[in-house]
Amino acid sequence: MVENNLLSLIIFAPLAGAVINWLIGGRLKNELFSGIVACSTIAISAAVAFYVAFVAGGGALFIDKPVLDHLWTWIQVGNFRADFGLGMDRLSGIYACFITFVGLLIHIFATGYMHQDKGFYRFFAYLNLFMFSMLTLVLADNYLLMFVGWEGVGLCSYLLIGYYIKKDEARKAAKKAFVMNRIGDWGVLVGIFLVFTLTGSISFFDKTVDGQQVHSVFTFVVENMSADPFTWGAIVAGGLTSVGVLLFIGATGKSAQIPLLTWLPDAMAGPTPVSALIHAATMVTAGVYLVVRSNAIYQFAPTAMWIIAIIGAATAIFAASIAIAQNDIKKVLAYSTVSQLGFMFLAAGVGAFTVAIFHVMTHAFFKALLFLGSGSVIHGMHHEQDMRKMGNLKKYMPITFITMATGWLA
Repeated sequence: MVENNLLSLIIFAPLAGAVINWLIGGRLKNELFSGIVACSTIAISAAVAFYVAFVAGGGALFIDKPVLDHLWTWIQVGNFRADFGLGMDRLSGIYACFITFVGLLIHIFATGYMHQDKGFYRFFAYLNLFMFSMLTLVLADNYLLMFVGWEGVGLCSYLLIGYYIKKDEARKAAKKAFVMNRIGDWGVLVGIFLVFTLTGSISFFDKTVDGQQVHSVFTFVVENMSADPFTWGAIVAGGLTSVGVLLFIGATGKSAQIPLLTWLPDAMAGPTPVSALIHAATMVTAGVYLVVRSNAIYQFAPTAMWIIAIIGAATAIFAASIAIAQNDIKKVLAYSTVSQLGFMFLAAGVGAFTVAIFHVMTHAFFKALLFLGSGSVIHGMHHEQDMRKMGNLKKYMPITFITMATGWLA
């Protein structure tokens, strides 16, 4: 176990940016001030994330033990304990690096895209708050703190999709995203209850806190439990398969899989930087993170893995075929995102967890690039999103052409 107190800086820098923008930026109404505060806090977060992942103590991505940062004991009742503690291992290290890096680029793009918008400071306060929630989700060292981040990204997604308050479609889309995510969150909560009932722990890592040994859920599962049978009955038996299915219900909500996928294309009513950040690079991959983080549970629950693979494959084909018939430039990318997420779940469902995370990382870059490129096109077309009214833009927007082609090839 390696201690490093820099981990808390990664999540609290964006939170500080959100608070400063909300309290001071709202009074100054100065775009330069809000932009600098928002971008610099994410830059600090990114620098620290890369430092901890690659350099500090040998680098979290290269050593076998997780880097932990215990801030305080949050809840302790009987033998239930939840710490406000952060942990970075290879999985959360990769996530933290690409979330902060892609997030920084999107923040910089947004300072230009949202120029002369009345709610400029409000937009960046929401974006920073989103980054805080997302980083809490991936760096949390137990299920309960992860759930705090999980709810936080749901809230910020609602605020950002409905950012243009006067647009009817934006209001409806925000409500739809919020309600569909609540359905998924029910599954995650019940799953966490069941995890504690079965293992007596909700921690992701073995650690010693205040002289007490805290065992990880996954160590307990591997050492003390046997695999569930591959039967339909296992789903409702209250064992590891039930946990796997419940957690996956949460993942279908957050990552827009069948049947909870219709909120994501509607979410394109928000500003384009929001689509790039939330609906391409970060929030929608939270479901994949949850499944891969719980891989020890899934390897003992073959029925749950089979369900994930089937739903992932069905979503990949179904969403890609819908994308073919879309005319809105952002909706095409939205359905493409749903389809790519299906591939990630298919990989996780057949046990190729490493492949799933590799695709999460590559997808974060190329899909964010395509969304930002589409934002540039929409901006250049004076907020026209119908692709039937576009064509031959290469000679007017050569740089956008090159970047879009790069993302498409990737």
